[in-house]
Amino acid sequence: MKKLSKETKQVSRRAFLGTAATAAAGITILPSNVIAGLGHKAPSDKLNIVGVGIGGMGFANLKNLESENIVGLCDVDWKYAKHVFDHFPKAKKYKDWRKMYDEMGKEFDAVVVATADHSHAIVAADAITMGKNVYVQKPLTHTVYESRLLTNLAAKYNVATQMGNQGSSGEGVNLTTEWIANGEIGEITKVEAFTDRPIWPQGLNTPEQGQWVPDGLDWDLFTGPAKMRPYNEIYHPWNWRGWWDYGTGALGDMACHILHPVFVGLELGYPTKAQGNSTLLLQDCAPTAQSVKLTFPERKAKKKMKVKLPEVEVNWYDGGIKPMLPDGWPAGKNPNDSGGGVIFHGTKDKLICGCYGVNPWLLSGRTPNAPKFRRRVETSHEMDWVRACKESPENRVPTASDFSEAGPFNEMVVMGVLAVRLQALNKELEWDGNKMEFTNLNDTEEIRTVIKDGFAIHDGHPTFKKTYTDPVPAKEFASELIKHTYRKGWKLPDMPA
Repeated sequence: MKKLSKETKQVSRRAFLGTAATAAAGITILPSNVIAGLGHKAPSDKLNIVGVGIGGMGFANLKNLESENIVGLCDVDWKYAKHVFDHFPKAKKYKDWRKMYDEMGKEFDAVVVATADHSHAIVAADAITMGKNVYVQKPLTHTVYESRLLTNLAAKYNVATQMGNQGSSGEGVNLTTEWIANGEIGEITKVEAFTDRPIWPQGLNTPEQGQWVPDGLDWDLFTGPAKMRPYNEIYHPWNWRGWWDYGTGALGDMACHILHPVFVGLELGYPTKAQGNSTLLLQDCAPTAQSVKLTFPERKAKKKMKVKLPEVEVNWYDGGIKPMLPDGWPAGKNPNDSGGGVIFHGTKDKLICGCYGVNPWLLSGRTPNAPKFRRRVETSHEMDWVRACKESPENRVPTASDFSEAGPFNEMVVMGVLAVRLQALNKELEWDGNKMEFTNLNDTEEIRTVIKDGFAIHDGHPTFKKTYTDPVPAKEFASELIKHTYRKGWKLPDMPA
């Protein structure tokens, strides 16, 4: 008897029942995978997808999903999103994703979330509890707690997930990981990474006056779980990335691309120590430049690793700051490749790759020939998620940035944000990843943050008169950064046991 292929076994219940009924009627049909091979696609094979936050990167994601059915579109700013509504005229339009979920809950299979960072978690979490597959733009969430929540919810509900760090599906991450595993550069105790971002305004004083909300924008819905503040065009559209209430600055925006090969290649988990510093740190706006050091303990290497994994420091720089070039660096070669870069410092050699893990190379000039053990994604990042959505949970091959990996990785990224925002404590922070808490904060420590810089020029002389917040207990401040208190009317699902 001929053995069935894995693809043949992966038949949905609906497809099985339909095939059985047809067979009972004495009718022969071609399997959907055969029909697809002939250039046709059975309607039942298409996912019904809705998008939440579609005016920017969400549109790019949805265009890569046009082979499926885009049935619903939601954005708080209909003027900003008009071109997307026009592109998908058959999709139902909404401003409030909660209303879309209520009215269309039985009509869609999957959700693409590309809102501002602060609302990723709540939009995705509610979808997961409905049994919907989710694709969430990076950073996955705004906080450590939210990352842990999405990780655990995805596992509980067995849905297909993907974070929008598209480089994780690329060959650069594959090669970097395989070279490290093969011991090509030896043991790694230090990594340096950087981005050329921000390319949006940061280091700004909070606007002292609000503005009229533009036609088409629902500012209350944009604010969502964050605290309400007056609208200003400096927050929306797009520039929200630089404001703590809505974004995570250059680190949150780009580290999910740049540090991914570091996280998977070195099999990192939770850091044990974190330290950050920056240019002027303001209460509401991310600094113009920052650096972070995260320390990870020694790890037990998996079987594929031919090298030990000792304690390692991961150093991050942004705002135009880059690591010093190592000895032997090719003169004139720019370390910035596609928006940033990574240097792995090994005991035998140094491995360098660009943003998204692109174009890995060794400082020695050697070209490794390491065993290939990572799955190659032959389609787009988005369509590989579609593939996972269509596979049964028991047979599903995880995506390149499945939440089981993307969740812990994103905790690493937002830990960098925590380190920067707690830098006034002037010490290395010790972190208990399992408990999601800092272990070396004491009850007497307090945090004050600059509200505005107070810079002015009088008679040709510069003056500085900073305005600070009132002191708050450091433990309380840190806890709020780890797990936000949501605005009244907005609530996350409970953390699974």
